[in-house]
Amino acid sequence: MRPTEPLPLHHSWPLHDLHQHLASATLDDHTARDDEALAERGLGLWHCDLGDNSLSWTSGVYDLFGIERDMVVPRDLAVSLYAPDSREAMERLRAYAIRHRRGFTLDVEIRPLDGGDCTMRLITAPILKGAQVIALHGVKQFLPRGSAASRGLDPTIFVLP
Repeated sequence: MRPTEPLPLHHSWPLHDLHQHLASATLDDHTARDDEALAERGLGLWHCDLGDNSLSWTSGVYDLFGIERDMVVPRDLAVSLYAPDSREAMERLRAYAIRHRRGFTLDVEIRPLDGGDCTMRLITAPILKGAQVIALHGVKQFLPRGSAASRGLDPTIFVLP
């Protein structure tokens, strides 16, 4: 991962741009609601409740992180699987997203539990209750090695495997 400074300004976006940033995960209605079809495309949906930091993942996210499906994954474990500079960038943008009620898109390197490493696109949007951010949710997408997106050339390019 090649961070671009300042991270919040480069990778952050207003909530009204959410649909534009989810373009890579916008599929026909049947596929978008089919957990296995998403996983086959290297996509997974996720949710983090900020009240207790509990995570909810679809199969594609478990597969990306090399974790047995349906395992309860503490956030600390998931965060530990990010490469150090990716983890730092993700945590900075996460804090910025919560503080300013903005979404963000970031390509990160992770080290799955089942070995190896991979590049993943992380798309995050806050869930608001009134003016308060109560949760984060979004899409995690596998990026093939060597793709323009995985080289960090343009954070808005979406490449489906």
